[in-house]
Amino acid sequence: MKVSEAMTREVEIIDPNAAVGDAARRMRDDNVGALPVGENDRLIGIVTDRDIVVRGVADNRLGGTTAVRDVMSEHVYYCFDDDDLEQAAKIMAEHQVRRLPVLNQDKRLVGIVALADLALTPTEASHAALKGISEPSNQPRR
Repeated sequence: MKVSEAMTREVEIIDPNAAVGDAARRMRDDNVGALPVGENDRLIGIVTDRDIVVRGVADNRLGGTTAVRDVMSEHVYYCFDDDDLEQAAKIMAEHQVRRLPVLNQDKRLVGIVALADLALTPTEASHAALKGISEPSNQPRR
Protein backbone atom coordinates (compact mmCIF):
# COMPACT_ATOMS: atom_id res chain seq x y z
CA MET A 1 0.00 0.00 0.00
CA LYS A 2 1.25 3.49 -0.86
CA VAL A 3 1.45 6.35 1.66
CA SER A 4 -0.96 8.36 -0.52
CA GLU A 5 -3.66 5.76 0.18
CA ALA A 6 -3.43 6.11 3.98
CA MET A 7 -2.43 9.73 4.59
CA THR A 8 -4.59 12.65 5.64
CA ARG A 9 -4.71 15.16 2.80
CA GLU A 10 -6.23 18.19 4.52
CA VAL A 11 -3.11 19.58 6.17
CA GLU A 12 -2.62 23.25 6.86
CA ILE A 13 0.78 24.84 7.26
CA ILE A 14 1.39 27.37 10.01
CA ASP A 15 3.72 30.32 9.54
CA PRO A 16 6.85 30.22 11.73
CA ASN A 17 6.12 33.77 12.91
CA ALA A 18 2.63 32.89 14.15
CA ALA A 19 2.11 33.05 17.91
CA VAL A 20 2.38 29.77 19.80
CA GLY A 21 -1.08 30.40 21.24
CA ASP A 22 -2.51 30.51 17.72
CA ALA A 23 -0.86 27.17 16.94
CA ALA A 24 -2.29 25.64 20.12
CA ARG A 25 -5.78 26.90 19.31
CA ARG A 26 -5.57 25.49 15.77
CA MET A 27 -4.47 22.14 17.17
CA ARG A 28 -7.40 22.18 19.58
CA ASP A 29 -9.94 23.27 16.98
CA ASP A 30 -8.71 20.75 14.38
CA ASN A 31 -8.15 17.99 16.95
CA VAL A 32 -4.55 17.41 15.85
CA GLY A 33 -1.29 17.08 17.73
CA ALA A 34 1.04 18.65 15.18
CA LEU A 35 1.18 21.35 12.55
CA PRO A 36 3.72 21.52 9.73
CA VAL A 37 5.59 24.83 9.69
CA GLY A 38 6.18 26.42 6.30
CA GLU A 39 7.87 29.47 4.91
CA ASN A 40 8.07 30.56 1.28
CA ASP A 41 6.15 27.45 0.18
CA ARG A 42 8.63 25.10 1.87
CA LEU A 43 8.38 22.86 4.91
CA ILE A 44 10.88 24.15 7.51
CA GLY A 45 9.72 22.41 10.67
CA ILE A 46 6.90 20.92 12.64
CA VAL A 47 5.35 22.08 15.88
CA THR A 48 3.72 19.52 18.14
CA ASP A 49 1.68 19.79 21.29
CA ARG A 50 4.72 18.31 23.04
CA ASP A 51 7.00 21.04 21.61
CA ILE A 52 4.69 23.69 23.03
CA VAL A 53 4.77 22.08 26.47
CA VAL A 54 8.48 21.16 26.62
CA ARG A 55 9.96 24.21 24.88
CA GLY A 56 7.26 26.71 25.72
CA VAL A 57 5.45 26.06 28.97
CA ALA A 58 8.35 24.34 30.76
CA ASP A 59 10.73 27.16 29.80
CA ASN A 60 8.25 29.95 30.65
CA ARG A 61 8.28 31.09 27.00
CA LEU A 62 4.59 31.44 26.30
CA GLY A 63 4.24 35.19 26.41
CA GLY A 64 2.25 36.81 23.62
CA THR A 65 5.41 37.35 21.60
CA THR A 66 6.62 33.75 21.48
CA ALA A 67 6.65 32.59 17.87
CA VAL A 68 6.16 29.06 16.58
CA ARG A 69 9.75 29.11 15.30
CA ASP A 70 10.94 29.45 18.92
CA VAL A 71 9.44 26.11 19.96
CA MET A 72 9.17 24.06 16.74
CA SER A 73 11.27 21.05 15.82
CA GLU A 74 13.47 22.15 12.95
CA HIS A 75 14.64 18.77 11.77
CA VAL A 76 11.66 17.14 10.09
CA TYR A 77 11.52 13.52 9.08
CA TYR A 78 9.25 12.98 6.09
CA CYS A 79 8.25 10.53 3.43
CA PHE A 80 6.96 10.78 -0.12
CA ASP A 81 3.41 10.14 -1.26
CA ASP A 82 4.53 7.34 -3.58
CA ASP A 83 6.57 5.53 -0.89
CA ASP A 84 5.29 2.21 0.38
CA LEU A 85 3.56 2.50 3.75
CA GLU A 86 6.19 0.14 5.13
CA GLN A 87 8.87 2.77 4.36
CA ALA A 88 6.92 5.41 6.31
CA ALA A 89 6.50 2.98 9.21
CA LYS A 90 10.24 2.29 9.19
CA ILE A 91 11.05 6.02 9.36
CA MET A 92 8.57 6.50 12.20
CA ALA A 93 9.99 3.58 14.18
CA GLU A 94 13.63 4.51 13.59
CA HIS A 95 13.16 8.14 14.65
CA GLN A 96 10.37 7.51 17.18
CA VAL A 97 7.93 9.97 15.62
CA ARG A 98 4.17 9.58 15.55
CA ARG A 99 3.53 11.77 12.51
CA LEU A 100 5.31 12.21 9.18
CA PRO A 101 4.70 15.02 6.72
CA VAL A 102 4.15 13.62 3.24
CA LEU A 103 5.76 15.37 0.27
CA ASN A 104 5.29 14.91 -3.45
CA GLN A 105 8.27 14.57 -5.79
CA ASP A 106 8.44 18.39 -6.07
CA LYS A 107 8.95 18.42 -2.28
CA ARG A 108 5.60 20.14 -1.68
CA LEU A 109 3.52 19.12 1.33
CA VAL A 110 0.56 17.01 0.24
CA GLY A 111 -0.46 15.34 3.47
CA ILE A 112 0.54 13.80 6.76
CA VAL A 113 0.63 10.18 7.85
CA ALA A 114 0.18 9.39 11.52
CA LEU A 115 0.56 6.32 13.64
CA ALA A 116 -3.25 6.19 13.78
CA ASP A 117 -3.31 5.90 9.97
CA LEU A 118 -1.00 2.90 10.17
CA ALA A 119 -3.23 1.33 12.80
CA LEU A 120 -6.11 1.37 10.30
CA THR A 121 -4.07 -0.91 8.04
CA PRO A 122 -2.61 -3.46 10.47
CA THR A 123 0.47 -4.99 8.92
CA GLU A 124 3.86 -6.14 10.08
CA ALA A 125 5.12 -2.63 9.26
CA SER A 126 2.52 -0.93 11.46
CA HIS A 127 3.39 -3.27 14.33
CA ALA A 128 7.09 -2.52 13.86
CA ALA A 129 6.39 1.23 13.84
CA LEU A 130 4.39 1.03 17.05
CA LYS A 131 7.06 -1.05 18.72
CA GLY A 132 9.86 1.28 17.61
CA ILE A 133 7.99 4.42 18.66
CA SER A 134 7.11 2.93 22.04
CA GLU A 135 10.63 1.84 23.01
CA PRO A 136 12.40 4.16 25.48
CA SER A 137 15.08 6.29 23.89
CA ASN A 138 17.65 8.81 25.04
CA GLN A 139 17.04 10.84 21.87
CA PRO A 140 14.76 13.89 22.02
CA ARG A 141 11.41 13.25 20.36
CA ARG A 142 10.02 15.37 17.58
